[in-house]
Amino acid sequence: MKTEEQYFKEGKSIQQYMDEMGNLKEESFHVYQEFQLPEDGFVNELAKYSLHFLIITEDWCGDAMMINPVIRKLAEAADVEVRVTLRDADTELIDRHLTNGGRAIPIVLILNDEGTLIGKWGPRAPEVQQIVDDLRAKLPAKEDPSFPEKQKEMISSLQKRYKEEHTLWLYVYQSFKKGLLSLLN
Repeated sequence: MKTEEQYFKEGKSIQQYMDEMGNLKEESFHVYQEFQLPEDGFVNELAKYSLHFLIITEDWCGDAMMINPVIRKLAEAADVEVRVTLRDADTELIDRHLTNGGRAIPIVLILNDEGTLIGKWGPRAPEVQQIVDDLRAKLPAKEDPSFPEKQKEMISSLQKRYKEEHTLWLYVYQSFKKGLLSLLN
């Protein structure tokens, strides 16, 4: 069984991953280019630690389209190396990091300088999860003939929000920051 560190070493850089995206690439780069890190001192705090991040992701995932660029921006500013592994290429890793029994992504694995897993974050900030839960609650039952179309509309509108609403990006940043601080302090 491969360790998280082995997956990290075999992974692509976040830059290479984003450059090679086949889906949601334009939207992901939009978030990356537009997101401004808050001037709250966290970049300097994070830079003091020898960490690296491994993101379990896929390029078709709307959550990843928004979250990965935020994590990348923070990591680059703090000189933290980020690599990516694809969830569906090898499900052994994601199956160690399930969310409520599911293979939800993205999951950011936080590793120390020895390559030991010290924590993880994902797949969403709590505020974003609440938005998703509220939208899902409005969907018809899965047996309803209109469910597939209504679900598709919901995903489309959610991806539009993920691309455009700066507040959602800040929710991701603040949640990830809170998670990291709880590990580091």
